[in-house]
Amino acid sequence: MAQLRVSLFLSIHIALLASLCFADDPYVFYDFKLSYITVSPLGVPQQVIAVNGAFPGPVVNATTNYNVAINVHNQLDENLLITWPGIQMRRNSWQDGVLGTNCPIHPKRNFTYQFQVKDQIGSFFYFPSLNFQRASGGFGPIIINNRNIIAIPFGQPDGDVVIVIGDWYTRNHTALRTTLDSGEDLGMPDGVLVNGRGPYRYNTTLVPDGIEYETINVDPGKTYRFRVHNVGISTSLNFRIQGHNLLLVETEGYYTTQQNFSSFDIHVGQSYSFLVTMDQNATTDYYIVASARFVNESVWERVTGVAILHYSNSKGPATGPLPVPPSDIYNQWSAMSQPRAIRQNTTASGARPNPQGSFHYGSINVTDTYVLQSFPPVTIEGKLRATLNGISFVNPDTPIRLADLHNVKGAYKLDFPNKPLNRTPRVDRSVINATYKGFIEVILQNNDTRMQSFHMDGYAFFVVGMDFGVWTENSRNNYNKWDAISRCTTEVYPGAWTAVLISLDNVGVWNLRVENLDRWYLGQETYMRITNPEENGDTEMAPPANVLYCGALQSLQKESQSSSAKTLLSGNSKLFTILVVTILASIFTFS
Repeated sequence: MAQLRVSLFLSIHIALLASLCFADDPYVFYDFKLSYITVSPLGVPQQVIAVNGAFPGPVVNATTNYNVAINVHNQLDENLLITWPGIQMRRNSWQDGVLGTNCPIHPKRNFTYQFQVKDQIGSFFYFPSLNFQRASGGFGPIIINNRNIIAIPFGQPDGDVVIVIGDWYTRNHTALRTTLDSGEDLGMPDGVLVNGRGPYRYNTTLVPDGIEYETINVDPGKTYRFRVHNVGISTSLNFRIQGHNLLLVETEGYYTTQQNFSSFDIHVGQSYSFLVTMDQNATTDYYIVASARFVNESVWERVTGVAILHYSNSKGPATGPLPVPPSDIYNQWSAMSQPRAIRQNTTASGARPNPQGSFHYGSINVTDTYVLQSFPPVTIEGKLRATLNGISFVNPDTPIRLADLHNVKGAYKLDFPNKPLNRTPRVDRSVINATYKGFIEVILQNNDTRMQSFHMDGYAFFVVGMDFGVWTENSRNNYNKWDAISRCTTEVYPGAWTAVLISLDNVGVWNLRVENLDRWYLGQETYMRITNPEENGDTEMAPPANVLYCGALQSLQKESQSSSAKTLLSGNSKLFTILVVTILASIFTFS
């Protein structure tokens, strides 16, 4: 009887979840409880943000076109939002999880995100987008698998290995936030974590005894897909595996031409997939290294993450010096050759951008050009702020699209300049008024002193060019107009520019930001507002039944401010009843 009750509970739960789906596509469901736990990844006890008690959080695993429902419970002591960079949320910016599009989840409340991974494959990650919380954790990987009918452009790997890397401070996010609010720089990180763990003790001076490190177990002769994500605060990392080649195959959901690298630079917010074949004789274990890039290595030597690659037939531990990093830290012209070499695999099946029905993006007319210029932080109204085109963004009290639908006046401004202006930097709520179905050129001009990563929600873009110096119209002569890689996060070298092309076919309000967490926190972001003037419900979804309200619309928020399957089932009660009755009948028939 107990077994019957369990089966009954599970079946009804499945019925509830099934009704969350869009159309008839399959679904996956997750419960995420974000809370504080104490760990010591670098040998110092500190408070981190765990997901379901785990740091990093669990993998979200789905298949292209599946529906995903993730019920996020905020067990922190401050507001929370989870964002899903690279997941395009087609027609559905309501689920994007950033403050310009969503009201926050208050402490002791929950919210169920509901979205479809439409026509996407590949490697992504999620993280909390508010209050500098990513610096304390709350992040985890996302895997979107291809359907069986669409072959991947390489042999099926023998296994999947997820590696989450990032620079790390022993101060938690509230302390780091206080440092930035006081106008100070965060300083050098205390180390680099690999899957939430500190470095293997490769050096008894730099690494204290007793630190728990990550071990990746493999079998000789097999090939594994390594999905590597840089979830850190601001440090570019060089990733390498001692004695093994990295065969690049994917960047943030798009297949690349296959190229071998001995090491690879992964900048903040970026994700890559590599095939790694276990072709060594395994006399010992091997080092897996993620070390700080474009810094003085003798000063930053401890900012190094080290894990262990352990063959099942290994005869001993890894010993000796780490595999050497690239030697071009003072020659960034040479370093830029690696991202320039990444090319789209134009012969692969599966998800890839298709602007205006053509893969030949180089022949599509550009409708608008935006030059976005970043500088080192400056003092504005007595506070340290970071800017794009002289504007330091402040999030509106009422999310932008909700303000549109409810005619909230003055929530934001549609006056973001399309090029830098010779005026005093200022704090503002200025948004890009983008044109639906436009094909735009965005120039990311980095006049800061640090490597930056820029990301756009809701889209992938073609990375058509990058170079040092100041972009001019003549720079277009050197664009890659045939097989530029598509991705959602691109590096921009200091004193350099990166050009991307974007087809604006996804209606909504989408965040455009620097992924370096300190600069983002200080205001280096804006939004693109993309609306269809002939909207009839086909190009943008309505707000979900469990939408949260805040700001000028706070009075519309239901007192409980929580969401559940019951909330999301509004309007589907008949379907729900049929499902439950059918399942109950089948249970008692076969019990």
